[in-house]
Amino acid sequence: MDELKSGALGLPEDQRFHLLADLIGSLPAVLSDPDDGSDEADRRLAEMRSDPSARLTWDQVKKEIGR
Repeated sequence: MDELKSGALGLPEDQRFHLLADLIGSLPAVLSDPDDGSDEADRRLAEMRSDPSARLTWDQVKKEIGR
């Protein structure tokens, strides 16, 4: 692995970019759910609609994560 990395870092910038694009393109999609996450999104939306008091504003979310 170190040898490959060293060789790649020795390439010109444009060739490193093309290598990176090829490698990223060879990876599976991030979402691997059969429905691409639609069921989870629907579940969360239904949960949010069922209890509006549980909603947070963006400012509240940022405050909770310390930003």
